[in-house]
Amino acid sequence: MTAARSPLSPLPSADRPQLGLRERKKIKTREAIRAATYALVREQGYDATTIDQIAERAEVSPSTVFRYFPTKEDIVLTDEYDPIILEEIRARPADEPWSETIRHVLHRAVELGMDNDLAVSRLRTRLMVQVPAVRSRMMESMSATGRMLCEAIGERTGRAPDSLEVRVYAMSLIGGLMETSMYWAENDHRDDFTALIDRALDVMQHGLPNEKP
Repeated sequence: MTAARSPLSPLPSADRPQLGLRERKKIKTREAIRAATYALVREQGYDATTIDQIAERAEVSPSTVFRYFPTKEDIVLTDEYDPIILEEIRARPADEPWSETIRHVLHRAVELGMDNDLAVSRLRTRLMVQVPAVRSRMMESMSATGRMLCEAIGERTGRAPDSLEVRVYAMSLIGGLMETSMYWAENDHRDDFTALIDRALDVMQHGLPNEKP
């Protein structure tokens, strides 16, 4: 799950705290680095794109790039959706079944991610398939997201976040989302991604169907 803002936040914009000048400058710099990276990757490919080239295109120093993103893979993959998704989960009705909550939140995440920049979503998932380093870094990132989900599931269900059941469910969900993203890219992004998410959630909720498609 791209900008350092809260596109999933249920709070009206007037109720959100206003960012200070320093924070706005940080966001602008992060976005300039991301935009430069995406443009260079489209022009010459991921492997040929260097940190020095990214820094030059973004009009910052290489050390600034590394200050915001520890690796080149992080530039492609890092976003600020995790805490926002957690906020959205907490805003759902307390008596809503968990399966409905997670489906709603993922629909919103997909909708807003695609609305923000469909081309970037496609680029990210294509790089996950094509570049082992990106795929490996994504797995590390998704593990952190899984730990966040454990906390959210624990809050909603009253189970311990580190219990086996919660951990298995959360990481099954994370693995399913990653495989869905890769399947989407491997099939040239032809399918509707929200429909693929629903198919994945159906499998996790009901198990593998007995009949063949």
